[in-house]
Amino acid sequence: MEISWNDRDPIYRQLHDRLVEMILEGTYRNGDSLPSVRQISADHRINPITVSKAFQLLVEEGVVEKKRGLGMYVMMGATEKLARDEKKFFLTEEWPRLVEKIKRLGLSIEELLEEGSVK
Repeated sequence: MEISWNDRDPIYRQLHDRLVEMILEGTYRNGDSLPSVRQISADHRINPITVSKAFQLLVEEGVVEKKRGLGMYVMMGATEKLARDEKKFFLTEEWPRLVEKIKRLGLSIEELLEEGSVK
């Protein structure tokens, strides 16, 4: 698990976001176990309490569940739930800002499609 830490966001939030990305990308699928708190802590040289806080946030969101004595597991349906949440966030938060910027820059649909198809 590669994580490029930044100074803007708390480490637990960045770890949470990276785990969400990995679930959405299929690295961890419904029913899969996640690495242990100790493993992540050792691999990334971060406090185990920080890792636990990221896991707790995932539990509260209904994405992972703790199985006593076994560890953390991706809940059934988590991938679909996260995809729905990401789409909703994009359409309600990010898309309106993009539309506003497109208008401000005077970009046409043709310019956007042409630029998007080049890459």
